[in-house]
Amino acid sequence: MTNAAFSQKNIVYRVSYRDVKYPRLEFKTGELLLVLPFGREHNLLMKKHRTWILKKIEFIEDCLKSSANKEISDRTDNELKDLVYSFATKYSKKLGIKLNHIYFRRMKSKWASCSSKGNLTINILIRHLPEHLVEYVVFHETAHVIEKRHNQKFWGLVSKVFNNYQELEKDL
Repeated sequence: MTNAAFSQKNIVYRVSYRDVKYPRLEFKTGELLLVLPFGREHNLLMKKHRTWILKKIEFIEDCLKSSANKEISDRTDNELKDLVYSFATKYSKKLGIKLNHIYFRRMKSKWASCSSKGNLTINILIRHLPEHLVEYVVFHETAHVIEKRHNQKFWGLVSKVFNNYQELEKDL
């Protein structure tokens, strides 16, 4: 572990030398990791990206503060599927559409997706979200059967059912 002092903040970081062409900065579970080519000096990289590092640390701290009061659920696979199927049935009827199939799998960067064939794929990590956010995600993806893109027509459709959709998007 190495320390760097930036604007009265002591930043702890780890340096990893690897067979890479370009250096990079990563935050892994709140810890700064510098991945460097062999023989590369880490102090220059820290100075060059000082502003970015401080912004990321501030963002992480803000997220931790705001998430401290958040409700975390822990549903079983069956509870999650029942909940998602009930919302999918409710909103597909309401929108007058037919969903083809619902799949569940772990996804890295999104809560759910909708294919052009009307298939919903739900991230299994959604099980930890409060019920109202699960409901919103299912509706959001179901609405993509009607409107594929996030355009004015799509958000108009979403706002008819979830007039607070911007707040829900932020919570996600």
